[in-house]
Amino acid sequence: MIRLSRGYDLSLAADAAMFEDRRRLFVDLMRWDVPVVGGRFEIDGYDGPDAVYVREIDETGAHRGSLRLLPTVVPHLLADLFCELVDGAVPCGTHVVEITRLCLPQRLPAAQRLVVRNRLISAMVDHALDAGISLLVGFVRPDFRDAVLEMGWRGRALGPVRVVGGMALGAFALQIDEATPGLLAGNGIYTPGLLRPVAVAA
Repeated sequence: MIRLSRGYDLSLAADAAMFEDRRRLFVDLMRWDVPVVGGRFEIDGYDGPDAVYVREIDETGAHRGSLRLLPTVVPHLLADLFCELVDGAVPCGTHVVEITRLCLPQRLPAAQRLVVRNRLISAMVDHALDAGISLLVGFVRPDFRDAVLEMGWRGRALGPVRVVGGMALGAFALQIDEATPGLLAGNGIYTPGLLRPVAVAA
């Protein structure tokens, strides 16, 4: 099932599991130089009360995948640390949200990770439409940016691929409107009705 929450609480098993899986993926496997709290949790300075977490959990409450959405009217990664990926001004505003930390645990087979990814995207789009968000921005490695931009939504590169901190990265922007679900559904990505009526719980 899909759940959305604002902020986090490590005393909650679901929150702790998400940050542990982020550590396993981004630090243990991908070797990112990012903070690890207590030797267990990948939590950076952008995790906190402003962040919205979209996550998939199974019937036992185990974490199956997640992503983080950051408002752009407060500090966020693209503006603070990766602005050189954007030609011109970094998009920001109450209608713009940054996508970060897509985490698909490697213990899941590739086919299951794809299913979870699509469900997270579907819930993210529904949340954006509910919340008046019309633009999603982010940055990823070049091959993944190509895949993101080919999913069917109206998207664009925000600048050329550049090497930042030893990694080749590219920034992107995705327009979100009432046509987006249908465009993604045409490529088998969007599934309706994954969110509860109240999208973001405190």
